[in-house]
Amino acid sequence: MTKNYTIVATAAMGLEAIVAKEVKALGYDAKVDNGKVIFKGDESAIARCNLWLRTADRIKIIVGEFKAYTFDELFEKTKALNWGDYLPVDAEFPVQGKSVKSKLFSVPDCQAIVKKAIVEKMKAHYKKSSWLEESGPLFKVEIALLKDVATITIDTSGAGLHKRGYRVNQGEAPLKETLAAALIQLTNWRPDKPFCDPFCGSGTIPIEAALIGQNIAPGFNREFISETWPWMNQTVWDQARIEAEDLANYDQPLNIIGSDIDHRMVNIAKGNAMEAGFGDLITFKQMQVTDFTSNDEYGVIVGNPPYGERLGDRKAVEKMYEEMGRTFSKLDTWSIYILTSYEQFEEVYGKKATKKRKLFNGFIRTDLYQFWGTKPPKQ
Repeated sequence: MTKNYTIVATAAMGLEAIVAKEVKALGYDAKVDNGKVIFKGDESAIARCNLWLRTADRIKIIVGEFKAYTFDELFEKTKALNWGDYLPVDAEFPVQGKSVKSKLFSVPDCQAIVKKAIVEKMKAHYKKSSWLEESGPLFKVEIALLKDVATITIDTSGAGLHKRGYRVNQGEAPLKETLAAALIQLTNWRPDKPFCDPFCGSGTIPIEAALIGQNIAPGFNREFISETWPWMNQTVWDQARIEAEDLANYDQPLNIIGSDIDHRMVNIAKGNAMEAGFGDLITFKQMQVTDFTSNDEYGVIVGNPPYGERLGDRKAVEKMYEEMGRTFSKLDTWSIYILTSYEQFEEVYGKKATKKRKLFNGFIRTDLYQFWGTKPPKQ
């Protein structure tokens, strides 16, 4: 019989609704919470979500959730959970933890208590009197306390989902692949339209656009920690990968350009695109944003320019925003999407955004300024 799990797709602040939309597109009912999207699914859902979710950070299984005001309560309620359903007798299971606004605020103590409770339950379940070996597959357990509610999860992803496997090199402040994918999904871009990133850096936004454009699962070329688990049958992963292969549209022509003022970054971007399998599909150029022109219509620009966070950079960044505004004003059918933390952006750019959306680039609070171009005539 297929077992149903309570699954959590964790998300960066501001991206929860986008992650929920992706989860629903895979066929699962999703509930949005702060920093996460919760849904039910079987082993196939775990595999498919790891392969397909472009904007989630990780996929976790909730083993249990309960109130815990004392260490005794934490121990007994953790021990009462059905650990034998998840962990084989030889499982390696380190316990990580975090605590926010809870009476049990000592994270190391919480970790130790959860670990001990799992050991006691496992020994009873597998009828073992001696210490457990922990020589088998890895299960990363986490105890998270928020306002005295303890949530115990197991991570199914391993390395974060932003690690697609194509980024061989990067610059000083690379944009996370998950955020890059979210920026593209917040636009009106379709694969038959031109797409440009004039601040491409190591090429993340153009590469993510190509993955979306050809409907390639972002996790297709990487491995996941749950592939080593005995109850995650290999056929589940094989079927999920076959589905991803069948749904990919490798013949979809794309008109994607990435440019940067720094020739070293352009070379890095080319290398990363080659690694991702888009060496011939994405055009990378060294040029300033003021040199951008296009005879194409109804294109989309997505850019993550320098923010001028350091005081010394402020004047140069303001000048660049001003020049960018003048350059892009000629592209009246294009839609422009710019991510920056610079609060006076519209003033310097010279135009009021059609819409603004608050997002976080790491720990930096930013806004996505959206300038919508004219709609193409109806076919």
